[in-house]
Amino acid sequence: MDNSDSIKHPSVTPEEAVKEARHVTWVGFWCNAALGTAKVIAGIVGRSGALVADGIHSFSDFITDVIVLVMVGIARRRPNARYQYGHGKYETFATMLIAVALIIVGIGIFIDGIKHVILALRGQELARPGWIALAICFASIVVKEWLFRYTRRVGVRIQSGAVIANAWHHRSDAFSSVATLVGVAGAMFLGENGRILDPIAAMIVAVFIIIVGIKMAIPAINELLEVSLPEKMEDQIRHIIAESEGVRTYHHLRTRRNGSKIIIEVHITVEQGHSIATEVENKLKNDFGNDSTIITTHIEPYRGEELLRDGSCGA
Repeated sequence: MDNSDSIKHPSVTPEEAVKEARHVTWVGFWCNAALGTAKVIAGIVGRSGALVADGIHSFSDFITDVIVLVMVGIARRRPNARYQYGHGKYETFATMLIAVALIIVGIGIFIDGIKHVILALRGQELARPGWIALAICFASIVVKEWLFRYTRRVGVRIQSGAVIANAWHHRSDAFSSVATLVGVAGAMFLGENGRILDPIAAMIVAVFIIIVGIKMAIPAINELLEVSLPEKMEDQIRHIIAESEGVRTYHHLRTRRNGSKIIIEVHITVEQGHSIATEVENKLKNDFGNDSTIITTHIEPYRGEELLRDGSCGA
């Protein structure tokens, strides 16, 4: 996922976020059903192993769509006595499952492509794909690219990592269909020697899938391990705290993500207590989102420590 997938705060309520996430996922679910069925049938009828593999990839989206539909509702539940920081890690876990599913599917497709390449190199004649395979490849590219843009736009607006991850799953399917289109076209128009391009295309598809899966897994792993927020965000937090009226010093700043929420813990030294802490929390929530920020402030009395008005103190 790229930097454009990050926003400061969601523009919808948790209830609206769940509704939008489910709607966009259902749209993808039914599109994947239609595309997966069409690809497998067209791959069999059109004699294209690459298109059959691409169809299996589309069917794998069913699993990830179900994960998102189930997990996103759980992740947006309000905190309770057992889950005092909320249920955001369920969303992270869903993202991780999507990434693992992508990697497993990619490895399977790659192994199958290798088998067919070996058969071709040993002299076995591979079948020539038909026109229906080419047509379905083109249709898949158009539909999956539209699904990617639509799903990512919703995911960014509701600040849902699982929905954004699912959008990139759609994009990986579009990439795989591009590779499949090239392979099918080459196998159709370059004669018997060109038919090896069909399984090679399947292998290229697999590489795309595995790379996208790894890219999604890394931030999910970081969140599960409670890695701190990026340095740029922490600098912004330090600046807000240091510039808050009444705050003399601060220390023990700790940050992490919990699904779509960010958690901030900090000790601030003040001369007047509760109102200043409330002001600091309100400023942070205004900047990072009221529904997407959990803040814990520990108030300490001011004993003449050096004033800190920049981010240099924020240990």
